[in-house]
Amino acid sequence: MDESTNPAPEPMAISSEAIPSELVALPVANTAVITPLVPAEVAAPPARRKQSAVDLISMWLGNLVVSLLTAAFVVIFLYQPVKVEGTSMLPGLEDQERIFVNRFVYRLEPISRGDVIVFRYPRDTSKSYIKRVIGVAGDRIHIVDGLVYVNGEALSEDYVPQQYADWRSVPELTVPQGSFFMMGDHRNMSSDSRDFGPVEQKFVVGKAVFGYWPFEKLGKVK
Repeated sequence: MDESTNPAPEPMAISSEAIPSELVALPVANTAVITPLVPAEVAAPPARRKQSAVDLISMWLGNLVVSLLTAAFVVIFLYQPVKVEGTSMLPGLEDQERIFVNRFVYRLEPISRGDVIVFRYPRDTSKSYIKRVIGVAGDRIHIVDGLVYVNGEALSEDYVPQQYADWRSVPELTVPQGSFFMMGDHRNMSSDSRDFGPVEQKFVVGKAVFGYWPFEKLGKVK
Protein backbone atom coordinates (compact mmCIF):
# COMPACT_ATOMS: atom_id res chain seq x y z
CA MET A 1 0.00 0.00 0.00
CA ASP A 2 1.06 3.56 -0.59
CA GLU A 3 -1.07 5.56 1.78
CA SER A 4 0.68 8.34 3.65
CA THR A 5 -1.03 10.83 5.87
CA ASN A 6 -1.09 10.48 9.25
CA PRO A 7 11.35 26.73 31.14
CA ALA A 8 11.92 29.40 30.65
CA PRO A 9 14.89 29.64 33.04
CA GLU A 10 13.89 30.93 36.45
CA PRO A 11 15.38 34.31 37.06
CA MET A 12 18.36 34.30 39.37
CA ALA A 13 17.25 35.60 42.73
CA ILE A 14 19.32 38.62 43.62
CA SER A 15 19.55 38.99 47.38
CA SER A 16 21.60 41.23 49.53
CA GLU A 17 21.77 41.43 53.26
CA ALA A 18 19.92 44.49 54.43
CA ILE A 19 22.38 47.12 55.50
CA PRO A 20 21.19 48.95 58.61
CA SER A 21 20.84 52.65 58.42
CA GLU A 22 22.92 53.26 61.49
CA LEU A 23 26.23 54.70 62.45
CA VAL A 24 29.26 52.51 63.04
CA ALA A 25 31.94 53.65 65.45
CA LEU A 26 35.49 52.77 64.48
CA PRO A 27 38.13 53.32 67.22
CA VAL A 28 41.19 55.08 65.97
CA ALA A 29 43.83 56.20 68.43
CA ASN A 30 41.31 56.31 71.25
CA THR A 31 39.17 58.58 69.09
CA ALA A 32 35.76 57.50 67.94
CA VAL A 33 35.37 58.23 64.22
CA ILE A 34 31.76 58.14 63.08
CA THR A 35 31.28 56.71 59.56
CA PRO A 36 27.73 56.73 58.21
CA LEU A 37 26.60 54.02 55.72
CA VAL A 38 24.34 55.08 52.87
CA PRO A 39 21.94 52.19 52.20
CA ALA A 40 20.42 53.72 49.07
CA GLU A 41 23.75 53.83 47.25
CA VAL A 42 24.58 50.23 48.15
CA ALA A 43 21.15 48.80 47.35
CA ALA A 44 20.90 50.40 43.90
CA PRO A 45 23.13 47.92 41.94
CA PRO A 46 21.16 44.79 42.98
CA ALA A 47 17.95 46.47 41.88
CA ARG A 48 19.43 47.21 38.45
CA ARG A 49 20.70 43.64 38.16
CA LYS A 50 17.27 42.30 39.03
CA GLN A 51 15.65 44.50 36.42
CA SER A 52 18.17 43.34 33.81
CA ALA A 53 17.34 39.69 34.55
CA VAL A 54 13.63 40.36 34.13
CA ASP A 55 14.24 42.11 30.81
CA LEU A 56 16.39 39.19 29.62
CA ILE A 57 13.70 36.64 30.48
CA SER A 58 10.99 38.72 28.83
CA MET A 59 13.06 38.95 25.65
CA TRP A 60 13.74 35.19 25.71
CA LEU A 61 10.06 34.38 26.13
CA GLY A 62 9.13 36.79 23.36
CA ASN A 63 11.60 35.13 20.96
CA LEU A 64 10.27 31.70 21.94
CA VAL A 65 6.68 32.69 21.20
CA VAL A 66 7.66 34.16 17.81
CA SER A 67 9.60 30.99 16.94
CA LEU A 68 6.67 28.73 17.88
CA LEU A 69 4.22 30.81 15.88
CA THR A 70 6.53 30.77 12.86
CA ALA A 71 6.95 26.99 13.10
CA ALA A 72 3.19 26.53 13.41
CA PHE A 73 2.60 28.71 10.34
CA VAL A 74 5.13 26.75 8.28
CA VAL A 75 3.68 23.36 9.27
CA ILE A 76 0.03 24.37 8.91
CA PHE A 77 0.20 26.38 5.71
CA LEU A 78 3.33 25.26 3.85
CA TYR A 79 4.63 21.85 4.92
CA GLN A 80 2.77 18.75 6.02
CA PRO A 81 4.56 15.87 7.75
CA VAL A 82 3.43 12.49 6.43
CA LYS A 83 4.36 8.85 6.93
CA VAL A 84 5.01 6.60 3.94
CA GLU A 85 3.17 3.29 4.20
CA GLY A 86 4.12 0.63 1.70
CA THR A 87 7.03 -0.21 -0.56
CA SER A 88 5.94 1.13 -3.96
CA MET A 89 8.54 3.93 -3.88
CA LEU A 90 11.56 1.82 -2.99
CA PRO A 91 14.46 2.31 -3.03
CA GLY A 92 14.00 6.08 -2.67
CA LEU A 93 11.33 6.02 0.03
CA GLU A 94 10.99 3.22 2.55
CA ASP A 95 7.96 1.88 4.39
CA GLN A 96 7.30 3.98 7.55
CA GLU A 97 9.67 6.75 6.44
CA ARG A 98 8.64 10.28 7.48
CA ILE A 99 8.77 13.12 5.00
CA PHE A 100 7.62 16.71 4.58
CA VAL A 101 5.21 17.58 1.78
CA ASN A 102 5.18 21.14 0.42
CA ARG A 103 1.52 22.00 -0.11
CA PHE A 104 2.17 25.51 -1.47
CA VAL A 105 4.85 25.00 -4.12
CA TYR A 106 2.50 24.23 -7.00
CA ARG A 107 0.92 27.64 -6.64
CA LEU A 108 4.27 29.04 -7.72
CA GLU A 109 5.49 26.48 -10.24
CA PRO A 110 3.97 23.77 -12.44
CA ILE A 111 4.09 20.07 -11.69
CA SER A 112 6.99 18.60 -13.67
CA ARG A 113 8.07 15.16 -14.82
CA GLY A 114 10.15 13.48 -12.14
CA ASP A 115 8.42 15.21 -9.20
CA VAL A 116 7.47 12.91 -6.32
CA ILE A 117 4.02 13.96 -5.21
CA VAL A 118 1.31 13.01 -2.74
CA PHE A 119 -2.25 12.86 -4.09
CA ARG A 120 -5.67 11.64 -3.06
CA TYR A 121 -6.50 8.27 -4.57
CA PRO A 122 -9.14 9.14 -7.20
CA ARG A 123 -11.24 6.05 -6.42
CA ASP A 124 -11.22 6.63 -2.66
CA THR A 125 -10.22 10.14 -1.57
CA SER A 126 -9.91 9.06 2.06
CA LYS A 127 -6.62 7.45 0.99
CA SER A 128 -3.46 9.16 -0.18
CA TYR A 129 -0.80 7.81 -2.54
CA ILE A 130 2.76 8.91 -3.19
CA LYS A 131 4.15 8.40 -6.73
CA ARG A 132 6.47 9.92 -9.31
CA VAL A 133 5.20 12.05 -12.19
CA ILE A 134 6.00 10.32 -15.47
CA GLY A 135 3.90 12.37 -17.87
CA VAL A 136 2.16 15.76 -17.85
CA ALA A 137 -0.78 17.05 -19.89
CA GLY A 138 -0.33 16.40 -23.61
CA ASP A 139 2.41 13.76 -23.20
CA ARG A 140 2.03 10.50 -25.09
CA ILE A 141 2.81 7.59 -22.77
CA HIS A 142 3.58 4.13 -24.09
CA ILE A 143 4.99 1.26 -22.03
CA VAL A 144 6.48 -1.76 -23.78
CA ASP A 145 7.72 -4.69 -21.67
CA GLY A 146 8.30 -2.32 -18.78
CA LEU A 147 10.19 0.28 -20.81
CA VAL A 148 8.50 3.68 -20.62
CA TYR A 149 8.29 5.90 -23.70
CA VAL A 150 7.30 9.57 -23.41
CA ASN A 151 6.47 11.28 -26.69
CA GLY A 152 8.20 8.49 -28.57
CA GLU A 153 11.46 8.59 -26.59
CA ALA A 154 12.59 6.01 -24.04
CA LEU A 155 12.59 7.51 -20.55
CA SER A 156 15.87 7.30 -18.62
CA GLU A 157 14.93 6.12 -15.13
CA ASP A 158 17.97 5.72 -12.90
CA TYR A 159 15.64 5.74 -9.88
CA VAL A 160 14.32 2.28 -10.90
CA PRO A 161 16.94 -0.41 -10.18
CA GLN A 162 16.76 -3.53 -12.32
CA GLN A 163 15.42 -5.66 -9.45
CA TYR A 164 12.42 -3.30 -9.09
CA ALA A 165 11.47 -3.24 -12.78
CA ASP A 166 8.59 -5.20 -14.28
CA TRP A 167 7.57 -6.23 -17.78
CA ARG A 168 4.05 -4.92 -18.11
CA SER A 169 2.98 -3.12 -21.26
CA VAL A 170 0.46 -0.28 -21.57
CA PRO A 171 -1.07 0.85 -24.88
CA GLU A 172 -0.20 4.39 -25.91
CA LEU A 173 -2.34 7.09 -24.33
CA THR A 174 -2.27 10.88 -24.24
CA VAL A 175 -2.38 12.50 -20.81
CA PRO A 176 -5.50 14.72 -20.62
CA GLN A 177 -5.33 18.42 -19.79
CA GLY A 178 -5.05 19.07 -16.06
CA SER A 179 -3.92 15.49 -15.40
CA PHE A 180 -0.70 13.56 -14.75
CA PHE A 181 0.53 10.02 -15.34
CA MET A 182 1.95 8.62 -12.07
CA MET A 183 4.06 5.56 -11.40
CA GLY A 184 5.81 4.09 -8.37
CA ASP A 185 9.56 3.47 -8.54
CA HIS A 186 9.10 -0.12 -7.36
CA ARG A 187 7.33 -1.04 -10.56
CA ASN A 188 6.43 -4.63 -9.75
CA MET A 189 4.86 -3.60 -6.40
CA SER A 190 3.04 -0.40 -7.39
CA SER A 191 -0.59 0.34 -8.11
CA ASP A 192 -0.50 3.52 -10.18
CA SER A 193 -1.69 5.18 -13.40
CA ARG A 194 -1.15 1.91 -15.24
CA ASP A 195 -4.10 0.63 -13.19
CA PHE A 196 -6.32 3.64 -12.46
CA GLY A 197 -5.33 6.04 -15.22
CA PRO A 198 -4.02 9.64 -15.15
CA VAL A 199 -4.64 11.69 -11.98
CA GLU A 200 -6.35 15.07 -12.14
CA GLN A 201 -4.57 18.01 -10.51
CA LYS A 202 -7.48 18.58 -8.12
CA PHE A 203 -6.39 15.42 -6.28
CA VAL A 204 -2.79 16.61 -5.79
CA VAL A 205 -1.85 17.40 -2.17
CA GLY A 206 1.71 18.58 -2.68
CA LYS A 207 5.31 17.79 -3.50
CA ALA A 208 7.43 15.45 -1.36
CA VAL A 209 10.51 17.53 -0.61
CA PHE A 210 12.39 16.38 2.49
CA GLY A 211 12.84 13.21 4.51
CA TYR A 212 13.43 13.62 8.23
CA TRP A 213 13.16 10.11 9.71
CA PRO A 214 14.93 7.74 9.98
CA PHE A 215 17.91 10.00 10.46
CA GLU A 216 20.08 8.12 7.98
CA LYS A 217 17.55 9.10 5.29
CA LEU A 218 17.62 12.76 6.29
CA GLY A 219 17.71 14.91 3.17
CA LYS A 220 15.98 15.98 -0.02
CA VAL A 221 13.55 13.57 -1.66
CA LYS A 222 14.88 12.64 -5.10
